[in-house]
Amino acid sequence: MTFLPIILWTDGVIFALVLIAGLAIRQIRRSPQLRDAWRKVFAKPIGFATFVALGFFGVIGIVDSLHYRPALPAEPGVEKQYSGEVLSALDALLAPLRLNTEKTYSAPLATRLFARETVEFEGGGQARIFPRLVFGGAHLASEDEWVSDVLKRVSVGLLVGGVLTGLLWLSVRRAAMRESPRASSADGLHASASEPEPAWRAAVLTMGALLVVSAVIISLASGYHVFGTDKVGQDVLYLTIKSVRTALVIGTLTTLVMLPFAVALGILAGYLGGWVDDAIQYLYTVLNSIPGVLLIAAAVLMMQVVIDTHPEWFSTAAERADARLLALCVILGVTSWTGLCRLLRGETLKLRELEYVQAARAFGVGTVTILHRHVLPNVMHIVVISLVMDFSGLVLAEAVLSYVGIGVDPNTISFGTMINAARMELARDPMVWWSLVAAFVVMFLLVLAANLFADVVRDVFDPRRV
Repeated sequence: MTFLPIILWTDGVIFALVLIAGLAIRQIRRSPQLRDAWRKVFAKPIGFATFVALGFFGVIGIVDSLHYRPALPAEPGVEKQYSGEVLSALDALLAPLRLNTEKTYSAPLATRLFARETVEFEGGGQARIFPRLVFGGAHLASEDEWVSDVLKRVSVGLLVGGVLTGLLWLSVRRAAMRESPRASSADGLHASASEPEPAWRAAVLTMGALLVVSAVIISLASGYHVFGTDKVGQDVLYLTIKSVRTALVIGTLTTLVMLPFAVALGILAGYLGGWVDDAIQYLYTVLNSIPGVLLIAAAVLMMQVVIDTHPEWFSTAAERADARLLALCVILGVTSWTGLCRLLRGETLKLRELEYVQAARAFGVGTVTILHRHVLPNVMHIVVISLVMDFSGLVLAEAVLSYVGIGVDPNTISFGTMINAARMELARDPMVWWSLVAAFVVMFLLVLAANLFADVVRDVFDPRRV
């Protein structure tokens, strides 16, 4: 084989999440109540549009989770060996961006380095100039062609993106007509009113915008560094795309870690009351009284000591960095369950006094059965809303923690490490701004999509909202 497949801990978690999502979709399709609720979510243009945007980021994260170790060049009489560097399928797709590194900083779409250097001429003498880049704009015979070349590449990207958007629209329209022929019948208006149709127009427009932007960036990236390069000459576009997986892992895995603590303890405290309620309240009150950053920092530092004292556990640097990322997710989940627990406790206090719960008690139904059949289904709307809304907060938390040095491993590419590296770049004269802006824009789009989607989910699943 030309490569050796590698499954990191977070890769296994992501694949498990994809499987769970498939099972959840299957359950939603079987349940009329859940199917109608999610149909209302996708019937709203903002809901479907933000779902498409989150799905776009999710595909990037999944592709970046297919890791492998490339094979080293074969030597006669030597068993095949593999490189110690762990790459992903996304690295293979972005190989030109990953390998075409410059000497140091260069501005977006630039053809020369950002800083002057002393260059000696062949005929003698020297001067301080801005040297030409090795890869960025190297295809240009003259720098006077830069404007026309950039415009041509942008036009090609717009054309390709527009064609793909048109094909997508025709495919969706044909599929919608085939699956819903009632729309052209006499009672089509009544059927659409009683059972809302998904907002396909908003979804296609969002996907079309993503395709157009992606096509333009791909067209420009084949000849330039679209977002410039950093201090060591790495392409900032490559670093930004690679940061998406870290943000998704932090946001999704941490919410799943906190879910069992919050749901189990919150429901038990609200339903059983007494000393159980007092003990659980005391536990999350103590956790809330400790400054969150200090608690997380102490846990991360202790975990780092464990990792440093057991180097034999990890065969590659990627596995070591992945272990710290997984540990950070667990630590954030264990320390962030108190808010949801408090909400579920309050809701359960109300539910246990309702007639159907009192009737179940009177007929001798067991506590576990009551919690499973009557209490848990009626608090799931709070769980869904909290999980979706906490996702964006956890993505921002990783950026803040990495900025102060207690986040992911320095070898892990993330929005936090990019922002932390840009801290010193802002003090340069002239200022190097593109690394910070690129990380901020992509992280802003991811968090904005999650927040808007959470608003739609809240409006649909919250029974107190009309």
